[in-house]
Amino acid sequence: MPPIVGLTGGIASGKSTAEDAFRALGVPVLDADQVARDVVAPGSAGLAAIIDTFGAEFLTAEGQLDRRRMRERVFADAAERKRLEALTHPLIGEAMDQWCRAQADAPYAVLSIAILLESRFRERVDFILVVDVAEAVQIERLRARDGIDDALARQMLGAQTRREARRAAADGLIENDGSVESLRAKVAAWHQHFLTQWRTDGAV
Repeated sequence: MPPIVGLTGGIASGKSTAEDAFRALGVPVLDADQVARDVVAPGSAGLAAIIDTFGAEFLTAEGQLDRRRMRERVFADAAERKRLEALTHPLIGEAMDQWCRAQADAPYAVLSIAILLESRFRERVDFILVVDVAEAVQIERLRARDGIDDALARQMLGAQTRREARRAAADGLIENDGSVESLRAKVAAWHQHFLTQWRTDGAV
């Protein structure tokens, strides 16, 4: 496997924009959210396991996972969230490992994982890069993006590692306190850092 950067950040922190910036620089990037969707696609073993565990009421009329309903269920109950993760995380981890091995010729690759610090996925990365933003901004973005109320937005933030702990665990920080152009420039600076360090001594 190439060196792996674990890109993370609180929900609605700007992590997806940072992902896009790395991709634009030619860096292989895998979004764990997309993997999570793939492993519960209609007809998959992952979706079958979820329905066996939680019930058919979490299926839409089209036979897909009802994500909004599942989100409301698991973010309101930590035990239910752990039940869901026990079903999906092994499948997600296997898919990520296969992808990482396929990037063997790259100078480095990025795994973008919202719950990197809360899960065993952190063991798969060599460097933790955190996109950080104030919690008030996260809540405002969540409400606008997902059309949810303040209570659910705060539950979703509460299910993740606290901002202070995320910053403390970081090997590097991207402060997303400016424009999109500013965020892209910060990503470009980290890109050059990773290229320089891993090409010269294999470490950061």
